[in-house]
Amino acid sequence: MKKITELTAELAAPAIAEAGCTLWDVEYVKEAGTWYLRVLLDKEGGVDILDCESVSRKLSDLLDEADPIEGSYTLEVGSAGAERALKRPGDFARFMGSPVLVKLYRSLDGRKEFAGTLDGYDEATGDITITVGKETFTFAKKDVALTRLRVEF
Repeated sequence: MKKITELTAELAAPAIAEAGCTLWDVEYVKEAGTWYLRVLLDKEGGVDILDCESVSRKLSDLLDEADPIEGSYTLEVGSAGAERALKRPGDFARFMGSPVLVKLYRSLDGRKEFAGTLDGYDEATGDITITVGKETFTFAKKDVALTRLRVEF
C-alpha cells in the first residue's frame, strides 16, 4: 500500500502541472492534535495565491473521491518558500553554492546552528559540507536535524 504522501503526490500531479508549477514536497504531519496534509509547490518566478488556490480546489475534490485518509485532516497547499528545507539529493545539487542554515541535533563547539554556503553533498553518505567564513564544516547526515536555504539581505 502506498504512503499517503505518495498517493497525494500522484493525485496532485495533473493539477500542479496545469498551474505551471512543480511539486516540491508533500508532508502528512500531526501538530497540536490536528493532522495536516501539506502540498508544497515551486515555480520559476515564484508561486502565487492563485496557483495555490487552483491546485487546492482540484486536489481537494480528488482526495474526497479517492478517500485515502481515515479521519479528519487539514489540506494546505502553499509555496515551498524562499527558505525551504533541502531533503533530497537533487535539492542539494540544485542549490550548491547557495546560502544555507544547518541545524544539528546536538551542539558542536557550543552551537547547534551554522549559517554558511553549501559547498558539498555526498549522495552515498548524506554528509553536508558548508563554509562559514573561512572555516569548512562537514556534518554527518545522522547529526543534521534540518538544512534549509537562507535568504541574505
